[in-house]
Amino acid sequence: MKKHLKLLIIYIFVVFVPTIIGSSYFIHLRSIINLNERINEANWIASIHESHWDKFISGTVTSLEMISMTAKTLFADLEQMKPLLEKAHQSDPRYGGIYLVGKNGEIIAGSNQHLHESNYIEKELVDEVMKTKDVIISNKSFSLENGQTVIGISYPILAENNELMAVSLALLRIDYVENLMKVLTPDSKILLLSANENILMTFNIKKTDKIEDLSNEEKWVTYPIERLPWKIKVKVDEEEKTAIYSLIIIGIHLILTHILFLLINYLLLKRQAAIERKENEVQKLELVGTLAASTAHEIRNPLTGIKGLVQLLSEKYDEPTDRMYFSVIDKEIERINEIVSEFLILGKPTAQKMEIVDISGVLRELYPLILSEATFNRVHLHYEVVPEPVLVKCTKDQMKQVILNITRNAFEAMKGEIKCDGILTIELRKENHLCEIIITDTGVGINEKVIEQIFTPFYTSKETGTGLGLVVCKRILQSFNGEILITSEEHKGTTVTLKLPLIGSS
Repeated sequence: MKKHLKLLIIYIFVVFVPTIIGSSYFIHLRSIINLNERINEANWIASIHESHWDKFISGTVTSLEMISMTAKTLFADLEQMKPLLEKAHQSDPRYGGIYLVGKNGEIIAGSNQHLHESNYIEKELVDEVMKTKDVIISNKSFSLENGQTVIGISYPILAENNELMAVSLALLRIDYVENLMKVLTPDSKILLLSANENILMTFNIKKTDKIEDLSNEEKWVTYPIERLPWKIKVKVDEEEKTAIYSLIIIGIHLILTHILFLLINYLLLKRQAAIERKENEVQKLELVGTLAASTAHEIRNPLTGIKGLVQLLSEKYDEPTDRMYFSVIDKEIERINEIVSEFLILGKPTAQKMEIVDISGVLRELYPLILSEATFNRVHLHYEVVPEPVLVKCTKDQMKQVILNITRNAFEAMKGEIKCDGILTIELRKENHLCEIIITDTGVGINEKVIEQIFTPFYTSKETGTGLGLVVCKRILQSFNGEILITSEEHKGTTVTLKLPLIGSS
């Protein structure tokens, strides 16, 4: 139950929560990017129309300026201007009419008769021109007699003394400009506003459409016209709510988070398996220790009696054959005694009293014994021991047992060497507050798969081995807060490193 609850909690925090947060973040990020794209597109549309209006107004002002210059020369008889006005009107269909208006608002000449003199718009424009003596554009539209809706652009005709003589007036057809703008951007909703925020023109906006939130920059883009006191407002397109994109984002997050969940689950299972394997090993050792504690003395007592009786019998029989038999019996009794001793160490590896021991002294004491065995096995021995004391806290006899056990394994590994005599190297170093005993042989080496199981109780590759030697060594070193490391390469040799903390090291 606890295991399933743990997996559920991990699933919630690794899959469910990150998917919600990640998907929400990326969907929101995509929404922001999409909004920026739509705003940029609206700005681009507004810039197109601003450029169009700027060119058109510049052209109109230039035309009115030319008309005004001609009108100066013909001021005595401005009726002669009518053909020129008609020609200018016919050259550009965007105009609803071009007129010359007097200072009092009377129409002097025009390209057509659609502007009636009772219209107050041109009078307002004339008044504005008289005040400013500059180009004036009307802030609102008005209708001609033929039903066309227009906007007026006026240009002053000034005498030499800078007095206003008359005004040239061009009327811009809103319907024509609307059609032209629809051709440029057929789907865009556009407003043309005067300086006082009056709506002059609308494009692609139906009467049923609500024109609101004009100040909202996420809904409307505002673009000023350079040559006019007007502003272009372009409606930002509505975001397309695509469920497919959201589903793709959520799907990607689910896939990634499930992969992560499976990886975490795999690591947890692997860790659990390692813990269980370690617990099994501990249980094995505890079982062996319990067995050793309860049976070791019972085994040794009859062994002692058997050994004594064998020694007595051996004194009575002097025949070489009999002595050989007694020798074999004695060796096997010693072998049983060694196995019992290993069981005792597995059960209580720290049974002996710990003391401060000079490891360099221990190696020097073992040198004659190891050298004699090396000579017997035709192995060259290299001894590299630091001269100064190397002090560690341990049990001297057990450290000797560990070193001799490993050197014995090394000699056995080099017995099969035919190509040349083996080499055994024993080094003693001080490294990072540690005492390191490095034992290297040139034997047959150990397979990688074997190294993984080498410290498993009862695992052995020898025909007569118990599978407890290295386990005992490891337990002894662990009881001294040390460790044993083994590296090997087949057909090249093995290196065993024993590490113990030095006295005074943290």
